[in-house]
Amino acid sequence: MGKKFFVSDCEGPISINDNAFELSNHFIDDGDKFFEIVSRYDDVLADVLKRQGYNAGGTLKLILPFLKAYGATNNNIIDFSTSNVHLIPGAVETLKFINSIMPSFIVSTSYYHYIMAVCNKTGFPIDKTYSTKLDMDNVDIDSEESDIIKEYKSDIVKDPEFELLDRIFWKELPKLKIASIMDTVKPIGGEGKKDAVLDIISQYHLKAQDLFYIGDSITDVQPLKFANDNGGIAVSFNGNEYAIEEAEIAVIADNTMITSVMADIFNRYGTDNVFEFVEDYTKDPEYALKSRFVNQKLADKMLSSTLPHVEMVTCNNIDDIIEKSSEIRKKLRGESIGGLG
Repeated sequence: MGKKFFVSDCEGPISINDNAFELSNHFIDDGDKFFEIVSRYDDVLADVLKRQGYNAGGTLKLILPFLKAYGATNNNIIDFSTSNVHLIPGAVETLKFINSIMPSFIVSTSYYHYIMAVCNKTGFPIDKTYSTKLDMDNVDIDSEESDIIKEYKSDIVKDPEFELLDRIFWKELPKLKIASIMDTVKPIGGEGKKDAVLDIISQYHLKAQDLFYIGDSITDVQPLKFANDNGGIAVSFNGNEYAIEEAEIAVIADNTMITSVMADIFNRYGTDNVFEFVEDYTKDPEYALKSRFVNQKLADKMLSSTLPHVEMVTCNNIDDIIEKSSEIRKKLRGESIGGLG
């Protein structure tokens, strides 16, 4: 049996934030509407059209000229992110516990500024994280281009049609000097997250079948599929339809304790025992939590709080899981963030 390792997305399984959405809402006029439109456009490019060379999470690249035009800098992004980290209940304890029993990593599409803030709040080692590197101060913008960008934003909010966004992002914006800021950023999403997992495997001499991956969105599709295909564990935590379709296990929860329980079983006993636990838990949670596979200290903490919904994802239950998971995503993270891809 090889050395097990744990890889988690950040926004969703650890925090309730969508930092890029929140930054847009904070800095850009009508930034919430603007971000939702660009995020849906991103989903179409990545999932429907599967445009060559485009990966899920590209929203974080596309919004940069707009953030710049509205005055975002490295310092004020750091200040905002540091003041606005909101964790899923139990996340600090879960990260500390899992990191104590096996190599653990955070792989996130989020900007590095936000992941640094999360690590400062949780105590998780920043050198065990992967995120989207960004330097907002390495490209200047003049007032003329700033006005043009703001006009593009207004056009997008007024007329959020695919053809308009396609023209602005790939024909009009590239004519501006500020467009170079997009060339400096490579979002860690989709294939980028899978590449991060492969880098972890290479650096730490681990094996794909020993991976426990947990995520919640379209940017987690490739690493979830990778874990699934290679005999590891693929978990959706309050996931949307993209994550649930690639996961083996679906968790619907308002705290992270179940992540600790399953990671511990995986570390000590392996994949099959995690599946056995989940199948037992779906039928009778209290019985499953008292089984010999389960760390009873963790079980007691779970039993003292609201028990999550956990089950294996099958073709028979997937629609029901997506509906239930969508409800709690919106309850915990708000309607706007909960509805994003």
